[in-house]
Amino acid sequence: MNEAVLSLCCSLGVLMVVSLGYSCIKPNGGQCIKIHLVYFASAICLVAFLPTNIAKYVFTELTVSLVGAMYPVYRATRAVCTPDDDDDKEWLQYWMLGGVLFMITTWVDDVIKQNSVDTIWLGSLLFIFYWLYFPLTCGALVVYEKVTAPYLGPKLKPLQRQMNNFIIYLQQMLSNAFHLYLVWIIFMFLPAGLKRIVAIAIGTVYPTICSITAVATEEIEDDTYWLTYWSVYGCLFLIMDVSEDFLGRIPGFYTLIIFTTIYLMLPMFRGADKIFRKVLVPLAGLHELLVLRDAITIKKQMLKDLDPERAAVVQKSIAKFFDGSTSDSDPSVLKEELMQGWGKIKLPNFKIPFGKAEGGSSDEPTEKTNLV
Repeated sequence: MNEAVLSLCCSLGVLMVVSLGYSCIKPNGGQCIKIHLVYFASAICLVAFLPTNIAKYVFTELTVSLVGAMYPVYRATRAVCTPDDDDDKEWLQYWMLGGVLFMITTWVDDVIKQNSVDTIWLGSLLFIFYWLYFPLTCGALVVYEKVTAPYLGPKLKPLQRQMNNFIIYLQQMLSNAFHLYLVWIIFMFLPAGLKRIVAIAIGTVYPTICSITAVATEEIEDDTYWLTYWSVYGCLFLIMDVSEDFLGRIPGFYTLIIFTTIYLMLPMFRGADKIFRKVLVPLAGLHELLVLRDAITIKKQMLKDLDPERAAVVQKSIAKFFDGSTSDSDPSVLKEELMQGWGKIKLPNFKIPFGKAEGGSSDEPTEKTNLV
């Protein structure tokens, strides 16, 4: 059998085991220390003692990419589409550490040259990625509760504000065509390895800091925003990782990666949300779930922005429109009902000083005052 086909089969087999483990095992919050010890002991034994002729097919870059990026992208996409908010935070916690691991792999890949060492490194990385979301270890949750929330979160909030101001400054500076051209010229003369590090740093450092501060808050909107970004950026990272061996030396390749990353990241573009809805959701077959989540989000926002009486009227009109079985579902009829309901709202009785109210009464002062 061809070695490439055998390696592909092994990678898909590992992905199947990972998927079944995550889907069938009930999470325990990662509170049992013995499970962590057994997990890492088993991982060390497999990485160290698995025969080389087997390890070279199992511990590959493809396996690491499938377990560390592709499967988490699918689970994160599903988390964004589901109405439940807890899974958003769960997978955002994973991607916070995943971004750090992406940066580490970029540096280590340039250092390691021997195949035997590379196999050990890829095997270790594989088990670390899986440890982060394996239901019996929940490594990402453990790191968040023990390190991120008590220590990193409070310290990174001021840093995030400073970086926000810096990014605004960069936007203003790069809007000047000369500045943009100058930065591009400097970047083009960098070595390919350094270009790769810069491209991944732009896509991971700032989003990781923002993700840490987002998870620390009770609001779910910022969690969803950055989880959507990580879902799309994970795909971009995989595309870059696969194609850079062929296209990495072509001028402009990493520049295109950087501009794409900025388009995905910045709120002014909301590129991640657009690609997420138009590409990832249809590919994952989760369009119906996303529509349900959007409907629930609209309802929450409506209840937040409107008073209870008006919210009930709007909710009733929306229900009639989606029902579509009666003449009352016509948009013009629904608009008329809303306008009639608006006329029934009791507005506060404001007194207009020095003006005439209804009925001819006046609020003008009765005492005469002589001004000299």
